[in-house]
Amino acid sequence: MTHIQEDPSALNYQQTRIHHWDTVAQNFKHWGQRGGYYRQRLQEVFATLIPSGQRVLEIGCSRGDLLAAMRPAYGVGIDFSAGMVKLAREAHPELTFIEADAHSFELNETFDYIILSDLLNDLWDVQLVLEQVKRWCTPHTRIILNAYSRLWEMPLLLASNLGLAKPRLYQNWLTVEDMTHLLNLSGFDVIRSWSEVLMPVRFPLIDSLCNRYLVKLGLFRWMAVTNFVVARPQPVLLEPKNPPVVTVVVPARNEAGNVEAIFARTPEMGAGTELVFVEGNSSDNTYETIQAAIQAHPERRCQLFKQTGKGKGDAVRLGYQHAEGDVLMILDADLTVPPEDLPRFYHALANGQAEFVNGVRLVYPMEKEAMRFANLLGNKFFSLAFSWLLGQPVKDSLCGTKVLWKQDYLRVAANRHVFGDFDPFGDFDLLFGAARLNLKIVDLPIRYRERTYGSTNIQRWKHGVLLLRMVLFAANKIKFI
Repeated sequence: MTHIQEDPSALNYQQTRIHHWDTVAQNFKHWGQRGGYYRQRLQEVFATLIPSGQRVLEIGCSRGDLLAAMRPAYGVGIDFSAGMVKLAREAHPELTFIEADAHSFELNETFDYIILSDLLNDLWDVQLVLEQVKRWCTPHTRIILNAYSRLWEMPLLLASNLGLAKPRLYQNWLTVEDMTHLLNLSGFDVIRSWSEVLMPVRFPLIDSLCNRYLVKLGLFRWMAVTNFVVARPQPVLLEPKNPPVVTVVVPARNEAGNVEAIFARTPEMGAGTELVFVEGNSSDNTYETIQAAIQAHPERRCQLFKQTGKGKGDAVRLGYQHAEGDVLMILDADLTVPPEDLPRFYHALANGQAEFVNGVRLVYPMEKEAMRFANLLGNKFFSLAFSWLLGQPVKDSLCGTKVLWKQDYLRVAANRHVFGDFDPFGDFDLLFGAARLNLKIVDLPIRYRERTYGSTNIQRWKHGVLLLRMVLFAANKIKFI
């Protein structure tokens, strides 16, 4: 028995709301079109966060339209209004709907995504419900919630009084900071937050301008109707009992002079380290040098492939395709990122602190010739652009060393069609994919070193223009939806 059932005030609060929503359900044909554009916009936003074919739970599901719009492989909706549950079952018989109070119900299942849409405003005890939610999570579950902004308290009340919106009872008004604190107290780690819906009614052309673009910019975002938060269960900071095998993919073009150092300096991690070399049609003897090194080091687990496509991104994807490890790493063959730093990336991933570890070259001072000034400015620009675009701090988008679980990479690859397949470097492909899956991205500072052999393959102006095009393209897929 929860304290809700023992508290007369809480019971009265709940019964009043159940009666209210049962009444709304009885008059659904009359009220059903009120707020229709706002609900449609929420469906569009949630659809960018939840891929189809997932296991999805929605708490406070109302008629189940949002849950159905996610096209789940298995969808469960919870609502305390018998009237709403009846409407949901009639409208969406392919889904499962349960009449229950969010504060106290049993459900012996776990889900990929759990939705709480416009529910926190109506709850008696938000923390208690969030603590309940954790019982239905795996370590990879994503909690997605949105709640009305307090700035809209009076406009929403006025709309309700004028019959332009469903009637509503008095509400909780939670800021993003309030939601973040409550999630943290309940055992969740907030990944990102942002604002949506500047204009909640349809007004041709104007509504699209406001809700796709203006609401993401400057002062306008503070005027949004609703705030979104994505969270995950807080990780248990322990190394896994069964350590994973690590695959280090090494794209190598004209890097013959660095091959022996790669073998000598790359440490064994987890249950063992596999080196996967992808040679990119070098003009020197890089391929032959790698072959000889593999023969000279039978103690190392190695694979070697000759690249058929072009660009580092293509090489990385080929290496990942053949990787046998559970953890995937990239090590640039120029060794400007020291192989000795790779265990830091491994530990951040293996103990759950991150789900995508991104190397950062812009924290510690660099060696004198490590990066040209124009490249440094470009990296700083793209780091700002990415942090704004992805909603998570990404201080260095172009550092070659990135680490993630193979199972997450396969999900990124399955969604690659969303952003297209034209990234020659592979950095954007991985970062965009990780952000779309709401993976926890963590920056890991490293000291960037000078090359000791060869010269860079980067054409800074040509590639800079291409990177800018990719940022603009991705903005319409991630930010301006």
